[in-house]
Amino acid sequence: MRKNNQYYTRRIHRFLGVFIGIQFFFWTLSGLYFSWTDIDEIHGDHFHSEHMMHQSVNDLIEPSKLDSTLQISTMELRFVNHQPYYWINSKQLYNAQTGELKPEITEEEAKEIAQTYIKGDLGIKSVEYLTETGSHHEFRGSPLPAYAIHFDQAENLVAYIDAKSGAFQKVRHRSWRWFDFLWMFHTMDYAGRDDFNNLLLRAFSLFGMATIASGFTLFFMTMKKKRKNYK
Repeated sequence: MRKNNQYYTRRIHRFLGVFIGIQFFFWTLSGLYFSWTDIDEIHGDHFHSEHMMHQSVNDLIEPSKLDSTLQISTMELRFVNHQPYYWINSKQLYNAQTGELKPEITEEEAKEIAQTYIKGDLGIKSVEYLTETGSHHEFRGSPLPAYAIHFDQAENLVAYIDAKSGAFQKVRHRSWRWFDFLWMFHTMDYAGRDDFNNLLLRAFSLFGMATIASGFTLFFMTMKKKRKNYK
């Protein structure tokens, strides 16, 4: 009876090991990469300019005079092409000197913003205007429309600028893309990469615990058998 128990436990352990072994490899590989990389570097902080000075401005229009029907709940002063703008209610951009509503920034303005925030004198290779992104896109989950400014740089550096507000959003580069690719295997969210509560991950976590449990069971079974033989 003990022999049969060992046989079935060994079969279960071998089956589980083969079934989840590849995923265990990716969990380990991605974990090694995460632990050996600097998260600030992955975020692209080393590409950001440390000081972004704007000239002082005068003659700013009072926000209450922008639009008589406008109800302001939030407001931020920001600069587009060295011109001051009010970013109202996180959805409308007004020239802070003329009161004129600006629907979107232009491609040239997006380039100027990107070059202001990115360190060094990098040339621009191309510009994309994004109105939608897929679940695996590197700008997924961020405000759209946006400009993707591709720099002529060894790590394929891309800066993303919000087309509505003119805000610098984020940068993406080769190391971040490797991180994101391995993150998909780590979370096992092959649909969108960022869901840490998906059913596949939960199932494989349980299978992993079952593999460990069967391994310990085999260990104690064989230890008991060896002790009996010694006697």
